[in-house]
Amino acid sequence: MNKVEIRGSVIDEETRCTHYHSELDIIAIKFYCCKTYFPCYSCHEESGCGDHKVWPAEMFDEKVVLCGKCKDELTVNQYKSGHGCPSCRADFNPKCRLHWELYFEK
Repeated sequence: MNKVEIRGSVIDEETRCTHYHSELDIIAIKFYCCKTYFPCYSCHEESGCGDHKVWPAEMFDEKVVLCGKCKDELTVNQYKSGHGCPSCRADFNPKCRLHWELYFEK
């Protein structure tokens, strides 16, 4: 398994960051604009990318969500189909859905 680089204010091996660090905050998202994984949109903003773009719906079969528990990469479709990892069954924070439009096209 390849180790995926996660940028931002990461505070542990399960992708939690200084902005979001509950027990359920264990995903990182690869941003469409820079093709780089960050734990959250705040970490991405702090990186200075400056070209924020969301994943278009026609690319929802791309692997762009990383489970912090098992390190499996999920497609957007896999991620949106439930509240957890289909590989290791770890629960994800359901409140992440409140930020959907910051990462993915509606």
